[in-house]
Amino acid sequence: MAKTKMLLMGALLTVASSTFAAPQGAAPTGIDSYEIKEFVADFTQFKIGDRVPAMYLTDEYNITKWQLRNLPAPEAGSRWTYMGGNYVQITDAEGKILKAYNGDIFYHR
Repeated sequence: MAKTKMLLMGALLTVASSTFAAPQGAAPTGIDSYEIKEFVADFTQFKIGDRVPAMYLTDEYNITKWQLRNLPAPEAGSRWTYMGGNYVQITDAEGKILKAYNGDIFYHR
């Protein structure tokens, strides 16, 4: 009987401690859960650090109302653009990809 109680107590402590422990490799929350490292646009695979085609540097693709799309403020010297269903932050001068979010961020609440 004492052995059974000790086993039950050990199991209970194990379950209780795992409940309060921070999960290992927990999924990102908030807008971070929409961040992506690579995507496809215009039949091309892009990743952070790549340069976008020149047309995405034009005013036509510049997103000025980024707040309405739940995007963070662009870093100094950069802008938001829309590529292949994704929001992509690029540098103003050379079009280097700094950050990308899945287009579903638009619906984030």
